[in-house]
Amino acid sequence: MPSITPGGNLAPSPWGKHGGGSIMLWGCFSTARTATLVRVEGKMNGEKYREILDESLLQSGQDLRLGRRFIFQQDNEPKHTAKTTQEWLRDRSLNVLEWPSQSPDLNPIEHLWRDLNSCAATLLIQPDRP
Repeated sequence: MPSITPGGNLAPSPWGKHGGGSIMLWGCFSTARTATLVRVEGKMNGEKYREILDESLLQSGQDLRLGRRFIFQQDNEPKHTAKTTQEWLRDRSLNVLEWPSQSPDLNPIEHLWRDLNSCAATLLIQPDRP
């Protein structure tokens, strides 16, 4: 799902990885909480991205108690900037934050994925407890 930044912006991140395998997730968060993660089955392409947005974006806004009062944040990944994705967002009258090119460090959900990966790694290397 997309992340929601301190200003109430939604920012998607397409994946999280851990050594030895990977899982692709879509997630979002606000300053108050996280919304439900969506596991992406198969290859993420523009069609699948729009399907996830269609099934999860507005519901995430509701779950995070934002309704439709949010600014959607996504980076310039090709499936995000595709004409069909831009039309999908425009057709739903969603506010979209303009995103500078080549700036992944500005995407707040990347920091959340890093923290999630770190926690998962810690859990995987802890010895079994009696």
